[in-house]
Amino acid sequence: MTFPASPTDAALEEFVSVAPAVAEELQAAGFSVDGLQNLLGADGVAAMDRGEPEAVASAARHKRSPLSTLIDGVIIGDPAQLDEVLSPEVFSRLTELGVIAPLCDGYVLTLDIRPIHLHGREVLVFSDRDASMRPHVPQRHHVPGVGRASWSLIDISPAGPTDSVLDLGAGCGVQAAGQLDARSIVATDISERANSLARATLSAAGRSDAEVLAGSWFEPVEGRQFSRIVANPPFVVGPPSVEHVYRDSGLDLDGATETTVRGAANHLEIDGTAHILGSWAHVGDQGWEARVASWIPEHGVEAWIVQRDVVGPAEYAGTWLRDESIDPRSHDGRERMRHWLDHFEFSDVRGVGFGYISLQRIDGPSSVVCEELPQALGGPFHLEVSEHFARSAWLREAEKDSILDSQYLLRPGIAVERIELTDTEAGQGFAPEALRITRTDGPRWSHDVDESVLAVLRAIHPDAPLSFTLELLTDFGRFGDADPDEVRESMIPVVVDLVRHGFLIPTDILD
Repeated sequence: MTFPASPTDAALEEFVSVAPAVAEELQAAGFSVDGLQNLLGADGVAAMDRGEPEAVASAARHKRSPLSTLIDGVIIGDPAQLDEVLSPEVFSRLTELGVIAPLCDGYVLTLDIRPIHLHGREVLVFSDRDASMRPHVPQRHHVPGVGRASWSLIDISPAGPTDSVLDLGAGCGVQAAGQLDARSIVATDISERANSLARATLSAAGRSDAEVLAGSWFEPVEGRQFSRIVANPPFVVGPPSVEHVYRDSGLDLDGATETTVRGAANHLEIDGTAHILGSWAHVGDQGWEARVASWIPEHGVEAWIVQRDVVGPAEYAGTWLRDESIDPRSHDGRERMRHWLDHFEFSDVRGVGFGYISLQRIDGPSSVVCEELPQALGGPFHLEVSEHFARSAWLREAEKDSILDSQYLLRPGIAVERIELTDTEAGQGFAPEALRITRTDGPRWSHDVDESVLAVLRAIHPDAPLSFTLELLTDFGRFGDADPDEVRESMIPVVVDLVRHGFLIPTDILD
């Protein structure tokens, strides 16, 4: 049974005008996040996410309804009586466009449509079908739906009201659909096919006023600036070739991430922010931090770059071969792997990092913070990004005296950990090994401290300046015979570090 071909690019452009009606009829039939949960149950939804079509079909088979018909014909791609669920007008139009096609004794949708929750709203996302429900090798201009990278960018990007948003490399438009509270939305992509699907997604979400522009990188918005930029660029690190437009830039190694970072810095308004997924090569003995920091201009940008993961060259290449449904054991897979690894060896690439890049346009010298964050997150990362920029702005203005004279709130949810190990020297019992404070929310940062720092943290009160707290502890002999001025001086860099990671919050920046 050969699955029907995807709609042509021309058909997709015409499909945009009917997308709102399609969304309305699907939602009326219960095709929603809650509807799928209620019909399939937790196991069925999990099977859908894992790409197990028969488990999904089995869960739906026992509850025949218009929604189960849509699950068959829209999600799984099995023959279904879609003509009995959709209105004659919509069914006829989709058939004309090749978005619905006959298959055996029924019909299937040749696009992928998925309902998702985005920041409190439900939207339908239109994209090309992938290999999640049936064998499929993506073509060069394949437009993927909502994958792990998409969800990562959604998690790190604020979505509240703002003046203007640019979604760079918009693909199916899911990131732009997460920015519906913006006054104006601009989405760009080099792929006309992607732009048609982005228009469909945005039109179905009620934002037919959004601009969707074709062009490479920032060319479509040359000379324009935005209050927020979100970007999931084709960041795959590899040879300078294009196998798939959605992931390969044609630039060598990490040129796509570099191009996005440099361009975003030039297209932000003052105080505007950019939120970017990216990958970078670990080249030779050069630290990844120095490589990525070199992409930030010397003036005008506050940059926070977080490496979430790093893998070796072979694992990285194998992951992306499987992404395009190529078996690394096949002849083609081995040839492609050899080419990829040879290029990495020639370029002295020893690993590939992946992570989040958050930028804010400022009026002053640039500041770059690079750090690794392999641990699980304890909440939406976009909340931490917003707070990080607020803390960074406070630190830019802070001086020694103002740090000491400021008041601070000790963040709720900080855990104190005392680590003891077997005392091998004494031959019995345990000996102190580490004293650590850890945030139990957000990035869950941990800092090693000593008893003096812990004493200060215990004593800090938001109504009292830090200088008063230090003076009080000194009077009570908490710092022994240490000179009071030396105590004050030594606490300044400690407080800066604790503010940077949100253990201490200056009361000046609290709402």
